[in-house]
Amino acid sequence: MTSILTTDHPAWQASEDGRRARAVRTVSGIWSVSFDRQGLHMECVQGAEDVKPTFVTTDPARLPDAAPAALRDVLNQLGATQRLANPSLWDAITTAILRQVVRADQARKLYRTWCGAYGKTVDGPFGALAVSPTAGEVLALAEHRFADIGARFHRPTLQAAAATYERHHAEWEQLDVGDLVSALISIPRIGPWTAAAAAADYTGDFSIYPHDDLAVRTWAAKIAPAHPWPDKKDKSFGPMWTGWADTDRTALHSLTLSTLTWGAHARADLEDPCGSQR
Repeated sequence: MTSILTTDHPAWQASEDGRRARAVRTVSGIWSVSFDRQGLHMECVQGAEDVKPTFVTTDPARLPDAAPAALRDVLNQLGATQRLANPSLWDAITTAILRQVVRADQARKLYRTWCGAYGKTVDGPFGALAVSPTAGEVLALAEHRFADIGARFHRPTLQAAAATYERHHAEWEQLDVGDLVSALISIPRIGPWTAAAAAADYTGDFSIYPHDDLAVRTWAAKIAPAHPWPDKKDKSFGPMWTGWADTDRTALHSLTLSTLTWGAHARADLEDPCGSQR
């Protein structure tokens, strides 16, 4: 079975010939990760290779039987997927914060500008790649540096998160995904949506993702337009979505991540959904 790459994270860059690449920071070094017709490639470009990036998968066979047949049929055609589990909890938190309030396309641009301006830039397979600034570097930024790149709104949350992360990250990185969500909610101006999105990105466990997220709702409706989906203001979507998997977290993970993967690949042809709330 052919496996495809999930490119929902804004760090992924695309080349003209269809290759994808991004840089990630592990606890031991910075890695260049790329994907082409020959598969995945990883290279440590700075620091030590002791800790390597890892990938999580979805299996169409694990989609919940209770989900609409039209949705399952399309996701089955998508096949198995691979997603890079973000090896940096701080980057996962940063990414989720920069998604607050703004549209998804604006969040991608802001994230890349943020990394390019204040992060670390390394050579990639078809151009420069950047990782986000560390928590310590964020705390050292003057207020005007946020405004300079259009992140003035996000400054209080980023700096509060950086200060809290510096104190607790060693503990947080050992928590299971549910406890991690609870810990992240303790950060000022971070609510359940941001905490769950960051935890899913870091752990690779999308059973914890905010399932009523507008992206999930949008792509599900695009995949199965004839299904009677709840209205955007109807709060029944999340319980309906999780209910299809009942207590099977792997089924919920596969359903959610496969839907987001489909959306990431469809984005070139379909209108991008709006960013989500905190």
